[in-house]
Amino acid sequence: MFLFGNFFIAIANVLDILLGAYMWIVIISALISWVRPDPYNPIVRFLYAATEPVLRPIRRKIGFLGPIDFSPMILILAIIFLRTFVVRSLMEMGSQMR
Repeated sequence: MFLFGNFFIAIANVLDILLGAYMWIVIISALISWVRPDPYNPIVRFLYAATEPVLRPIRRKIGFLGPIDFSPMILILAIIFLRTFVVRSLMEMGSQMR
């Protein structure tokens, strides 16, 4: 049974790293959007390609609330929730299976 416990702990660790990295990608993308970057820059293209498919549905749901786009903040809160709830739940489940 310890094998499944270690498997869940490994999944939780990888998921935590991926969610943390994606949160930083969202933060950097939001910060870059303030300075009107060159849209042909490969880094800017990667950031927008990585974040826009997730941010677009959030923007459609909440709309624009004045000049400020709150969709990155909502996405960051969702990532924090996933890291707190899902990752910790997987860790706890893996620890109990050991």
